[in-house]
Amino acid sequence: MAAVEVDRLRRDYRQRAGLSGRRRPAVEAVRGISFGIEPGETYGLLGPNGAGKTTVIKVLTTLLLPTAGTARVLGHDVASRPAEVRRRIGYVFGGDRGLYDRLSAFDNLRYFAELYAVPAREQRRRIGYLLDLVDLADRQRDRVEGFSRGMRQRLHIARGLLHDPPVLFLDEPSIGLDPVAARTLRTTIADLAAAGRTILLTTHYMYEADELCDRISIIRGGSIVAEGTPAGLKAGVGAGSVLEVSGRGVPAGTVELIRGLPGVCSVTVEERAGGQVLLVRTEPATQLTARILGCLDDRQIGTVAVRAPTLEDAYVELVGDQGAA
Repeated sequence: MAAVEVDRLRRDYRQRAGLSGRRRPAVEAVRGISFGIEPGETYGLLGPNGAGKTTVIKVLTTLLLPTAGTARVLGHDVASRPAEVRRRIGYVFGGDRGLYDRLSAFDNLRYFAELYAVPAREQRRRIGYLLDLVDLADRQRDRVEGFSRGMRQRLHIARGLLHDPPVLFLDEPSIGLDPVAARTLRTTIADLAAAGRTILLTTHYMYEADELCDRISIIRGGSIVAEGTPAGLKAGVGAGSVLEVSGRGVPAGTVELIRGLPGVCSVTVEERAGGQVLLVRTEPATQLTARILGCLDDRQIGTVAVRAPTLEDAYVELVGDQGAA
């Protein structure tokens, strides 16, 4: 039996407009998607803002009812047996909400342990174990108001694990973290997966999904457009190479000219700190670097590099223009 089963799940939103209360047309946030997560698997759900990722997680954590279709966690239907589902899941979301700043880390966890009905005789042992797990044991008596964002996020994970749930939902847990804090958090997530926890992860960081996930679904406009292992998704963009040219001021006409070269699969321009990066994916066994650079003005060329396709390349190709949402 799959740990998480989603079958033709749909979720619509209806809103009323203005003082008249007139109903607007329904917004289809999730459009009949299906997927399954095996026990002990780390499954990634990737997509642009507004694609439906958080809506899916809210349905699976019983915070929203599905409009149609079914969703089950460990065999329990999220609509008809929500209490059974809640006993078996933990939910961790990115951001600063969900903790009490004036309480210490230990007292925060003790408060939530009461809410989760963790037996009193087990609370101290459980809290101590989790503070060690997220590397906060030496700060357990400090108020949370003095914690960095990375420390808060690790405490969020400890809170979500208080009742020892077999299934954990992580909704963009590393958002806003600095690189060191994000790496520490990824190590914690990897340790949870190694211990046999089933994890559903949403993230905008492709390297994070590549490192942590066994399988990935990419969702666009409420529909799943691709599913597979990170290696399989990367292979789906072809066995060619990607030419990266950093610079600035690449005109649209030049992009179209490069796109029309034989052997070019796709061309995108990304805005990054310090300028633009032109990304050109080419077919296998083609030598197009000189021709591509010949289309550019010398003033538009900074550094040049050739590399293999990444998960981010696969994501951009599958999501297209919605990736900028």
